[in-house]
Amino acid sequence: MKAILVVADGMADRPLKELNRKTPLEAAKKPSLDWVAESGICGIIDPIAPGVPPGSDAANLALLGYDATKVYSGRGALEALGSGMDLLPEDVAFRCNFATVDDNLMVVDRRAGRIETDDASQLTKNIEAYLLKETLDVQATFKNTVQHRAILRLRGPVLSIMVSDSDPQKVCKRVLKASPLDDTPEAKKTADIVNKLTQSFHEILRKHPVNVEREKKGLLPANIVLCRGAGKLPEVTPIPIRYGIRAAAISAMPLIRGVCKVAGMRLINVPRATGTYETNVIAKADAAIRAIQSHDLVFVHVKGTDVTSHDHEAQKKIKMIEKIDDMVGHLVKNVDLDENVIVVTADHTTSVVTGEHEGDPVPVAITGPGVRTDDVKEFCERTCAKGGLGRIRGMDLMPIIMNLLGKTKKFGA
Repeated sequence: MKAILVVADGMADRPLKELNRKTPLEAAKKPSLDWVAESGICGIIDPIAPGVPPGSDAANLALLGYDATKVYSGRGALEALGSGMDLLPEDVAFRCNFATVDDNLMVVDRRAGRIETDDASQLTKNIEAYLLKETLDVQATFKNTVQHRAILRLRGPVLSIMVSDSDPQKVCKRVLKASPLDDTPEAKKTADIVNKLTQSFHEILRKHPVNVEREKKGLLPANIVLCRGAGKLPEVTPIPIRYGIRAAAISAMPLIRGVCKVAGMRLINVPRATGTYETNVIAKADAAIRAIQSHDLVFVHVKGTDVTSHDHEAQKKIKMIEKIDDMVGHLVKNVDLDENVIVVTADHTTSVVTGEHEGDPVPVAITGPGVRTDDVKEFCERTCAKGGLGRIRGMDLMPIIMNLLGKTKKFGA
């Protein structure tokens, strides 16, 4: 027995006035997702705990069976690892955003209008040139990934993850000074380096030709780099060792790829899988169908539903859910349902209204051989809450899947 786990990032939501108090999941046409729910068993998941809004890193660690409250060690390292950057145990890495600020360093847009990856790459070249010639007490490496996203890695002696963010995570807020979160010289040194680089990067970017051209076109300039989520590599037992299986992961997002890499999963690259609205979900499904032939577990992550919520786009979220439904339908039609378990869920709730991750539970549906079915006939937040799985924690999902695959060990005599 094998399993495909589909995670739609931020797919769960709250009822919206413009949708007649339905959630985007309830408003979407999703026959394949509904089929998974009707033919299987459903429930709702608190990724971390009831009422706790999770980050995508912690939520996906939990869905892979880890207690994120114990193993989580910061976002930056996971993002760096997933982007292909190597990390040593003592390295400190930050998740960064190219952003837009005014002359008073007030944040206008935290994502610089979701700057195109090509533009961000041009900006990164100048930052890299600066870091090569600048004398710092550490080795600093900067890399852009997808759109506005980037990584800053610090390598050297006496560094600490105990520093605050420079990213205020809100517009109309001033860029923050990174501060030490404890009284150690390591934390003070790391905060000082972040503050120096923030100022230097701003000077490099604000008159960069790419930004001059963007402003001429009426686009937002990417004139600063915001840092958050200082982290080091977490210490976890990889899934292949934990359960004795072969596992693979399909995601375009560096953060999720980092989580899966830490979990010991083989990363599969899929052409045209972009992490944006335009991602090719059928290409992802085809990659999963191929991968399940040689793996026991395939994890498939889709980012677009989260992006739509952050952008307050309810109709785009509905369309993205319908694309995911097409992907799930393609999987269902092309795998042996007598030999494979299909699991569909979200890693967290992201509200179209607030544009933020919320602490609401997410729906989950599991279909496959040996699954005890319930009476749920629709995949959405309200109906899945009535399902046979009840309300579980994120870290409970992987043992449930592994139990269906016959990979768990008996507890007790």
